[in-house]
Formats: sequence, structure tokens, C-alpha cells
Amino acid sequence: MVPTLIKDLLSTKPEGQKVTVCGWVRTVRDSKNLVFIQVNDGSCFANIQLTFDRTSPSENADVNNIEENLKKLSTGASVRAEGKLIASPASGQAVEVILENLTVLGECPTDSYPLQKKATSMEFLRENGHLRARTNTFGAVFRVRNQMAYAVHTFFQERGFQYVNTPIITCSDAEGAGEMFQVTTLDLDKIASNGKVEYDKDFFNKQAALTVSGQLNGETFATAFRNEKIRKIHNRKLRQGRFYDRLQAGCHGWGQRVHGGAFCFRAWL
Repeated sequence: MVPTLIKDLLSTKPEGQKVTVCGWVRTVRDSKNLVFIQVNDGSCFANIQLTFDRTSPSENADVNNIEENLKKLSTGASVRAEGKLIASPASGQAVEVILENLTVLGECPTDSYPLQKKATSMEFLRENGHLRARTNTFGAVFRVRNQMAYAVHTFFQERGFQYVNTPIITCSDAEGAGEMFQVTTLDLDKIASNGKVEYDKDFFNKQAALTVSGQLNGETFATAFRNEKIRKIHNRKLRQGRFYDRLQAGCHGWGQRVHGGAFCFRAWL
């Protein structure tokens, strides 16, 4: 059976229909008779609960299979679960899945997986950046950013603007960027030893840097694609995932109401 996204299951009317769920284990609570497993697949912020009652399992449950795979379960493990979607008798969730079959696709030993149920500091996540997206904090932050970006794009696309990607490497020192983020293919150790920079041997044959402004190129696109220009700048702060966005709109025209133009939108992560 093809897996159903958790975001769809949570909005489905529970009628005891068979469903398949694939995802990562958030938490496991195994008591004497009841097992509760919280699973998330990344399709939404919420989890879905899988339940297994040892005293009264589902009539189609493969009990031996479930018990064998429960021994392998831990936070972070990837699983495939099959069962019946029912209305949850407990508070906190509208639906849950009664387990009939469980397969651990990938084990995740607790002694080597850094994300556990306990709280995790931002500094710890900085050292384990590849796991940030699995946390509630960053999951919420980047979902909000996604919706904000979508709203900005929708607003301007509906008004005839064109989305353009301006260069991120420039040989022009825009707003002091050349003093901060230089780009080079030269051997920095060699430069440090002899104290000489030979830009004519560099990739661009001159000094280059990351730009902090798409305005120069935005101007040319704005005039080419009609009259309006939009510039969106992202500035990365010292703290991970923190940005400020500044949206600037300008108009090149002859005084009449205009539609169409170009806008730039780039995020530095």
C-alpha cells in the first residue's frame, strides 16, 4: 500500500480504513500493555500516534512482527507502519493508527543519535547542523519563512513582475561587500607567506566578492521588463537561521500606472 502523508491523515475522517505511514520516530512510550509511538514524516509540524495494545491487538495484527520490531525502536529510527485509522479516544490528537504491522527501515542507536526527547541548545545544533531541520524550532522557523516567501512571490507574480536571479559574485564593491566576503581560487597559504596577491592569476582575473545587493542588475532588468523593480536583501547574522529581509520597490516610468517589471529574491542560509 502506498504511504499516506501525515498531514493528509490528520485531516481524514477516521472510519477504520487501512493506511500506511512512513516516517521518523519522535518518541516511544512502551508500558506493560500499551505502546505509543509518535511519528513524523516532515509533511507537517504535527506527529501521528501509532498505538499497540498487547492485551487486545487488532484482529489483523502481526503481533510477533510488531514485538520484534519494537525492540529496534528508538528516537530517530525510520519506520513503515500499517494499521487502521481510528478516532483517538485521548485528547491531543483527532486520529491515531492502530498497529497491524511494523517495519524498522533504519535503526538509530540512542548512544550515537544526538537528538533525543530532552531539550537541545542552539549551540549544540550549530555543531550538528544537518539535524536542525528535525527540531521543532527550526521546523517552525523555516515553514514560516516558506509561507512569507510564497506570499511575496505570489503578490508580484500576480502583478506582472518577472522573477530574476541576479549574480551573487561581483567585481564591484557594492555597499562595502568587498571588504567582507572575498571570493578567490588563489592559494591563501602562499599569499600569507609571500604577502603578494596576484589577482591576474585569479579565476576572474581581478578581485571579486560576494555581493550584498542585486540592485545594479535589478535596474537593468526592471527597465528591460517594463517599469518596476523589486529588491530583496537577506543579511545573515551571527546566529544561525536569523535574517532580516528588506523589500525595496522603485518605479521607472512616465507618471502613469504601471504593471510589470522585475524582482530579485535570494536567501543566504
